[in-house]
Amino acid sequence: MRYAEDRPAVLGLTTGPVAAWPEVLRAMARSVAYDQDRPFREFYAGVLAKARRAMRTPLPPVVLHGEPVLGLEAAAASLIAPGETVLLLVSGVYGKGFGGWARRHAGRVLELEVHYDDAIAPAAVEAMLARHPEVAVVAACEIDTPSGTVNPMPAIGAAVARHGAQLIVDAVSAFGGMDSHPAGCSADIYVAGPGKCLGAPPGLTLLGVSARAWAKMRANPAAPRGSFLSILDWEAAGDGGAFAHTPSIAEMYGLDAALDLYLAEGPEEVWARHAATARAMRAGVLAMGLSLWPAREAIAAPTVTAVRTPPGIDEAALRHEARARFGVLFSAGRRETLGRLTRIGHMGPAAQPIHAVAAVAALGGALAALGHPADAGAGVAAALAAIGTQ
Repeated sequence: MRYAEDRPAVLGLTTGPVAAWPEVLRAMARSVAYDQDRPFREFYAGVLAKARRAMRTPLPPVVLHGEPVLGLEAAAASLIAPGETVLLLVSGVYGKGFGGWARRHAGRVLELEVHYDDAIAPAAVEAMLARHPEVAVVAACEIDTPSGTVNPMPAIGAAVARHGAQLIVDAVSAFGGMDSHPAGCSADIYVAGPGKCLGAPPGLTLLGVSARAWAKMRANPAAPRGSFLSILDWEAAGDGGAFAHTPSIAEMYGLDAALDLYLAEGPEEVWARHAATARAMRAGVLAMGLSLWPAREAIAAPTVTAVRTPPGIDEAALRHEARARFGVLFSAGRRETLGRLTRIGHMGPAAQPIHAVAAVAALGGALAALGHPADAGAGVAAALAAIGTQ
């Protein structure tokens, strides 16, 4: 039996977009409201209040009406003042990619880079900042999904705060799937979204903005105003003021439902579900005789497992076989990791430990079809054992 390529996979275990919760999709089917009508304004304020609870922010978060790339670009444009020195913490493709936006606005961009199977050490950040006291903004990616690694953002954020620089955190694949919050990592602009661990479509950005970031953006003459990139234009919306432009009504309905689910299950329970799925997945991968991409299991992300491509295997063919034979969809690497690893996402609705068993079986079966001697039976047994001991 083979699954048709023109039909959706039976089980999507990608790193995003991820499957949305049915309750979210039903919420998005509601009639589109008029954004200036009082009931919708009250609804919008209620969603922000829920997002504030979920993000554990002292100030109301900002919703930008586009996927989180909008938030990352807007953060660079708004927080970096002309002539400033910016430090990028680079442990993967997305950490590196922020430099494209930073260089448009900064006077100088420095990089602290490690191999893309490693994580940034807080001590190295402290040493770099000591050598470069002129650094005004630091940018980091908490979970770089093309590598499946996680950076220790609380300790990194504490080092940046001691230095006095402002910190931009890409938490798109971390928020909702682990204990990651703006205050916890001392972020000044914390970029997240509902399209990963919250299990909603990827049409919005959630921003946690610190008081000093607001002050700096207001004082920055180069910060966008009257622009789709403007964070400042949305400041009034948090206090019931005018929307900067027409908000994405259906996506707000979906965000509202996703936040309800997250808060009702309990954040700690949601994080535990993601972590349990990741542990089962890693146990199965290792039992099959395969290798994780992260250099140490301690830095393996709880929301995605990156599996190193065995020698002699075409990674694209591996993913094709997993989909065609078993109906399971995985993600490829990106840029430097493309062809070198396979990414199995466990975010949102996909973060169920039993899905790790299915993923291990499909991965092992696909490798066997390509002639690689992976022991799928041992992998499945190890994944099940990991679930049973949690």
